[in-house]
Amino acid sequence: MTSSTPPLSLAKVDRLLVWRYIFAGLCASLESVGLARFAFTPLIPELIHAGWFTQSAVVYLGAANLAGYVVGALVGRPIAARMANEHVLRLMMVLIAATFFACAVPLSFAWYFAWRFLSGVAGGVVMVLVAGTILPHVPAARKGAAGGAIFLGLGLGIAGSGTIIPLLLGLGLAQTWIGLGVLSILLTAVSWFAWPASALGRTQSRQAERTTPHSTQHSTKAVPSSTSFGRDMHLLYAQYALLAGAAVPPMVFLVDFISRGLGQGAHVGSVFWAVYGLGAIAGPPLYGYLSDRLGPRFTIRMVTVVTALVLLGFYVVDNLVALGVLTAIVGTFAPGIVPLVLARVHELVPHNAARQNLAWTRVSVLSASGLAIAAYGFSALFNAAGGNHRVLFLVAAVMLVSVLLLEATGKRAPRVAPAGADPA
Repeated sequence: MTSSTPPLSLAKVDRLLVWRYIFAGLCASLESVGLARFAFTPLIPELIHAGWFTQSAVVYLGAANLAGYVVGALVGRPIAARMANEHVLRLMMVLIAATFFACAVPLSFAWYFAWRFLSGVAGGVVMVLVAGTILPHVPAARKGAAGGAIFLGLGLGIAGSGTIIPLLLGLGLAQTWIGLGVLSILLTAVSWFAWPASALGRTQSRQAERTTPHSTQHSTKAVPSSTSFGRDMHLLYAQYALLAGAAVPPMVFLVDFISRGLGQGAHVGSVFWAVYGLGAIAGPPLYGYLSDRLGPRFTIRMVTVVTALVLLGFYVVDNLVALGVLTAIVGTFAPGIVPLVLARVHELVPHNAARQNLAWTRVSVLSASGLAIAAYGFSALFNAAGGNHRVLFLVAAVMLVSVLLLEATGKRAPRVAPAGADPA
């Protein structure tokens, strides 16, 4: 007898492939930023308590990852020009796993700084390439949601570090780093064959060109030689740098604020980090959904207002329950703005994957620079303020107000484009 099982439709196969690609992207964002960056935050009090490093040294080690992220965002595209994207992404995930194992041995500050820097480099490369590798395979109407699903890994890393790290710390600080390394190897392994092949991406791009109206084809083909973007994109560069910088105080100092600043201890600090993680899980899919429904520009404004008010709440509120609510809300911010700004890039530069990738690379470099500058700046401010965490939250709120002022200035400015320039 022959099998009566009907064959899968082409549409069904395509959907399965897209979800497989998104799963690979989720694993990459989870390992490269969700763990490599965010898992360091709940370890800060333990690194000080165990005597591995001083308070001032630890905050600079946290900033080392962000500095490396800038370099990674800069070199990601040049590396991908010489190797297939999927090979680069696999290599970076292997490198990140190696950095976790290296951090299990505190030989010196320079040793630790170098490996934290390398983890940032690998994370920057991943974040520049992962969206451009996967989103060309996703229907336009679902790119916001798909971006949210890919960068859900950031939130999962935050939440996972808030639950897994306290368990691993029961075995010891060195064993915690080894455990993170083992988890990274598992993520690398399960996603190894899930990435889309570069040849497939080129084939689909050619198919898309054949199905695009003639006028759109003409404008799409004429644009890649230009590397300039319009005023709205330049405004987005500045806004994203400020948004990324404003995310630093809760991202880096939250656990220390609760555990040492408020005197609640490491256990309560870990609970707050887990609450932050729950918000972080909700952030990317929520912001991606809102972006698809309300538009990226309006959603950016709305998120900026809400987060500024929340940061002001951290400046004045003492009640732990109220702080827990604020923590859940602010937790959505750092991972959520990534797919949101990515959607804004696609809105400003439609129908052109090459220019979208170029614009996203520039946005990523500037946001990484904003993160790194803010991390070192907030670290210096923290030491100058005698360990006053609340000042950091106030400054972050002011940065978000600056984002809104830039938006207002941009709307009033005359929109004059040079002849022949891309209106995006």
